[in-house]
Amino acid sequence: MNSGKSIMNTSVVSADTQMKAAGKKFQVTGISNGLVSGLTYGIYSTLVVVASGYNPLVSAAGILAAPFVASGLNDLFAGIWLLFYNAKQGRLRELGRTLKTKPGKMLVIGFLLGGPIANGAYLVGLALAGAYAIPISATCSLFGALFAWIFLKQRPTKRVVLGMVMCVAGAIVINFVKPEGAPNFTLGIICALIAAVAWGLEGVFSSFGGAMIDTDVAVNLRELISGLFALLIVVPLIGGGIKLLGGTLSAPSPMLWLAIAGMSAAISFVSWYKANSMVGCAVGMSLNVTYAFWGVLFSVMFLGQALTPTIVIGSIVIVLGAIVVTMNPLDLFRKGDA
Repeated sequence: MNSGKSIMNTSVVSADTQMKAAGKKFQVTGISNGLVSGLTYGIYSTLVVVASGYNPLVSAAGILAAPFVASGLNDLFAGIWLLFYNAKQGRLRELGRTLKTKPGKMLVIGFLLGGPIANGAYLVGLALAGAYAIPISATCSLFGALFAWIFLKQRPTKRVVLGMVMCVAGAIVINFVKPEGAPNFTLGIICALIAAVAWGLEGVFSSFGGAMIDTDVAVNLRELISGLFALLIVVPLIGGGIKLLGGTLSAPSPMLWLAIAGMSAAISFVSWYKANSMVGCAVGMSLNVTYAFWGVLFSVMFLGQALTPTIVIGSIVIVLGAIVVTMNPLDLFRKGDA
């Protein structure tokens, strides 16, 4: 009799151990996706600036036409890359089915917020404020946590709040010193902040719908809808937008860089949506904002961005803030499984 109870207790302990191991693996996978999303978005941010340095984008009149043409083409390329991927996986039929569901319709709202609105504002910010706009847009993690608390009831812990504050503090430090030769610097920062708010809202919608819909399908729809909306609705409303779009489509150099940037964006958003659905909106977005560090680093290495103390200190603070949100740093010094 005692032997039977012993076997049963052993089975319960074994099952409990397996569940904890599975849960830990699930969390590690979610965190890994978040980090990958940050790295690849930093690559995207660099490549899209490279593309914007070629004619006709670099010589476009006004401050809106070039960023929105680049944004629309980039998202469209990302959507096309993902179409090939989903076709190979046999998921093309799921695209239409997803749009008919309630979670799918909720995601579309997020797509429009994070695509034409956020990405367009982000590229305007990059054009006006340079690499300084990158960390400012990274405050989207703060807005994401705030909106998740309000709408999804994902109440952040004190540690998460501390990490979010660190992310914001890092962004503020970066903008202590206004760069020379940037007359529209403040407007660029405001545009980056608009992008942060819109991305924060998208994080909430992606966390809600992404948990019930295949991530690869959701992101494919996100990029296609965002790109087509920007190119077919927004660009025609901007003065000189249609002419610039036509000129860009016939220019090999910017199109090549935008195609590569689109692939980076596709990987980033797939990873981000997976992270949001696996570890929650606040943690997923906080990991994603490490793109601020990578974006600034790549801008210094490849685009000639001046390396100032404020950029270095601010970027480090943002990355540390993301780490604090994700885990308790004291765990690194603890031994054992407890």
